[in-house]
Amino acid sequence: MNKTFRLYGIIFILVMLLLVLLEMGKTERTDWRKNFDVTKKSPFGLYIFDNEAGHLLKGKLKRTQLSPYDYYSATNRFPQNILVVQSELDIESWKKILTNVQNGSDALFISEEFPAAVMDSLGFRIRTSSLRYDNVLKLTDRKFKRDSLILDKFADGRGFSSFGDEASVLGTAAFDGGKLNFIKIPFGKGNLYLHSQPLFITNYYLLRPGNEKYVQDVFSYLPDRETVWFMNTTGDAAESASPLRFILSKPALKYAWWLFLAGLVLFVIFNAKRKQRVIPVIEPLKNRSVEFVKSISNLYMQEGDFHDMMAKKAQYFLNRVRQDLLLDTQNLDEKFIYALQLKSGQPEQKIPEAVNLLQKAQDPYAAVTKEDLITMNKLLDEILR
Repeated sequence: MNKTFRLYGIIFILVMLLLVLLEMGKTERTDWRKNFDVTKKSPFGLYIFDNEAGHLLKGKLKRTQLSPYDYYSATNRFPQNILVVQSELDIESWKKILTNVQNGSDALFISEEFPAAVMDSLGFRIRTSSLRYDNVLKLTDRKFKRDSLILDKFADGRGFSSFGDEASVLGTAAFDGGKLNFIKIPFGKGNLYLHSQPLFITNYYLLRPGNEKYVQDVFSYLPDRETVWFMNTTGDAAESASPLRFILSKPALKYAWWLFLAGLVLFVIFNAKRKQRVIPVIEPLKNRSVEFVKSISNLYMQEGDFHDMMAKKAQYFLNRVRQDLLLDTQNLDEKFIYALQLKSGQPEQKIPEAVNLLQKAQDPYAAVTKEDLITMNKLLDEILR
């Protein structure tokens, strides 16, 4: 295993162990944000309401991720109940809802804010007071006088400050001067129910004993028929279909995942540096000419064919004379002996003796001895030295 890779592995394992120890010693922190998210179990999420909404509406609940505009552009089913919880509706979606209410549907809006254009068209206003940190929500109907809900976390005294003559008051905040927080506005053949305190359906308040009665009373104003809950009208996508959604939903797994990716990137960066390739050692070719010559000479010596060896030596010598000394070797006569002596610069007695041995080597019937071969070889090498 590469030493660098082993080092990276050890560092990665140590960092992972450190993160695990930090995660084990970390105190769980409560998320007090008002997220109104049906998937969140935090105090102000809607996880419990989402699970109980079907039972609360007698099994006639239909959830949709479409905006009211898209939903009612594809279907014209009415009358029915419409439920919107803390969602930002565009004007076109509001128009679709109001059209359905006008034709006999009933809509329940549980939200802290309403668009200015909608408030102007329906004739109501929202006012916020933060004088108190707790409040008691009650309904005006005498049959619900025993049912109430105490807001003791982030109560802001939000309520309706004005509304038209046709509107009726359904709920108030008892400790805030009777501020109105639940009203009913007739519209065409249907009704609009507006509640300005969505906190009452969050996990924190639904888990308190007795608060469920107030919630049931609020939803009892809706007729006994199908209710369409527009769960996501802010343009957010439905639950992610990514296979990483579970990992990214858990803080510990999410940190481990990002750390793994960061470590992988660092490993690639440092390990991707250009490295010198291993250059194989190539042994130079050995000059085996001498060995070859020795082998051939040994072969001839064993055979004892001295005449053939002299003939080949003579042939090689005369070829050198033709190429190097530019002499004609057709006739090995006196003229050739004189010219060779001049060109080679050798003593006069060597040349005739060498030529005599050359003629003997060229004669296939001449009798030669080992001593002749040795002498001729010595003379010819001296002449062309």
